[in-house]
Order: sequence, then C-alpha cells, then structure tokens
Amino acid sequence: MNYIIFDLEATCWKEQGKHKSEIIEIGALKINDNQIVIDEFNCFVKPIIHPILSDFCKNLTSINQADIDNSELFPETINKFMQWIGVGNEEYLLCSWGFYDQKQLIADCNLHKLDFKWVNKHISLKHQYAKIKKLERPVGLGSTIIAEGMKFEGTAHRGIDDARNIARIFIKYFDSWERL
Repeated sequence: MNYIIFDLEATCWKEQGKHKSEIIEIGALKINDNQIVIDEFNCFVKPIIHPILSDFCKNLTSINQADIDNSELFPETINKFMQWIGVGNEEYLLCSWGFYDQKQLIADCNLHKLDFKWVNKHISLKHQYAKIKKLERPVGLGSTIIAEGMKFEGTAHRGIDDARNIARIFIKYFDSWERL
C-alpha cells in the first residue's frame, strides 16, 4: 500500500465565496508500508476560470503568476498525478489534512468532465488526529505542528511544503490511522 500525503493550493480571494476556486498547485509525498517517503510530486496548474491570481492568493501562497502561466491545465496535470500515484495499478490511500482537498479534486474533475472515482480512496488526517488526541474539534496543521513540538518546515500554504509537514505527523502516528 502506498499512502499519498497530499495538499492542494487553489485560487483564492480575500472576500470568500464570491468566486469558484480551482487548483493551482498539487504537492504530494508517497509513503510505503515501511513508513519511508519513496517519492514526491509537485506541479503547478493553470486555472481556466480565473487565470490571473489575486494579490491575496499570491501573498498567501507565495505562488506567482509566472508559475501559473508556465504550467499545464488541470487535465494534463491530474493525469500525471494519477500516473504517479499508480491509479489502476497500485494500492493507494489519499491522505490530506481535512476534507477540503478531496472536495477540491472532485470539483476540478467535474469542471473538466473527468472521472473522480479514484478520489474516493481518501481519509482526513485532520479529523482522525482530533480523535487520536481526544480533541473537541479538529485543528489546523500549524497548530498541530506546534502541539507536536515540531517546527514548520518550508513555506506555509505551499502544497509541497504543507504535504511534507503533514507527512511528518502521518509517520509519527502511522499505526493509529484508520484506513479504508
């Protein structure tokens, strides 16, 4: 079994809910049953509805317009991601910090009229972590890193860096996660 620890960044605006978000970065680590990171995946994605990033989005994610302008559209990028995961060839479980990433993958697949059944093999580490730690409610990644006595590595709100930090928590509690 390969565990795909992934994080997405998407188009965003200061005033939430006014625009439809699209994925602009996919960052992921592939971890095997021996708790070893065996590969990484990182790609930017060019959005089609709002191809120009808002200043808010650029400031939040540190992703610049050139990164997006020089990237491929979602169908090409998601095909590469699925091949990297081994969809149809290998056993995998998608793991993200919350359900947002799964929902955004499904939304972008729907936008581009692509199959999204492969996204159903997913668990929310954020919600499971809250159960493991007996918290009243799930907490953000930054708070979790601090609570675990770790230091956040990289840049927050960058898909690959968030995925690397999530992977550290995933490995630490490897035997505690409920798998599908």
